[in-house]
Amino acid sequence: MLKRTLTALAMAAVGLPAIIYGGVFYFLLMGTFLVGGAWEYVRLYRAVKHEPNELVTVGGVLVLVTARFFFADFAIPVFVALIFLAMTAHLFAFERGRDEAAHDFGVTVAGIVYLGWVGAYLLDLRNLVSNEMGVWWLMLVLPRVWATDTGGYSIGAVYGKHKMAPRLSPKKSWEGYFAGIFTSVLVATFFAYAFSSMGPRPLAGFITPVQGGLLGLVIGALAPLGDLGESMFKRQSGMKDSSNIFPGHGGFLDRIDSWIWGAAIGYFLIQYFIL
Repeated sequence: MLKRTLTALAMAAVGLPAIIYGGVFYFLLMGTFLVGGAWEYVRLYRAVKHEPNELVTVGGVLVLVTARFFFADFAIPVFVALIFLAMTAHLFAFERGRDEAAHDFGVTVAGIVYLGWVGAYLLDLRNLVSNEMGVWWLMLVLPRVWATDTGGYSIGAVYGKHKMAPRLSPKKSWEGYFAGIFTSVLVATFFAYAFSSMGPRPLAGFITPVQGGLLGLVIGALAPLGDLGESMFKRQSGMKDSSNIFPGHGGFLDRIDSWIWGAAIGYFLIQYFIL
């Protein structure tokens, strides 16, 4: 417990300033998590005899998130070029005798898409509208993910009777799932009210408490699927955690599994239904 707490405090000490200041500092923070997650992704699949191309997967995620953050106009051509590069690499692998190269190609592309393209919404959300406003949108969305996890774990551990996904995550229950949604709605409603009606009111005129509650409802309902998705990777590979780089917390993927879903969903909901 002490190890887990100290690790969490260290991550907060590094992460909060990067979130607040944004720019290159935030890019380095989230870029590290996404690229580290790509490295773990390759490791998980190699444990079950798949051979995604490590250089293309990890390097592709790095190149793609860099393009999305600094050179947005070129992000789609870069994305297409990476898919072509992945196929080329696995064509060579097949010629060298790797009969499962077509399957490996699919795994490589999935890693680039999920962590490089979808994961980059963690960066896009922080810059939504502007650097100054983006921090408030990020702080409106990510705490919903944490609230969902905390509420679900706390209630599920005590009252959980009905298993939600026993093969993927035996400890998750439907009671915990719905408790997580309720917590997410509650926290989202309060944050939307606070950011639009209290103190400096950074989001005044942009969001109402009702909209915040609906945002929390959707994120609370869907973000846990990111956690279950990563559990699927781990169960298939026979590993408990994606790595042990964060003592007591597992690896990069263990930290960002729900963040990715929450950031992408939050970005589109805010972009198309709130702004």
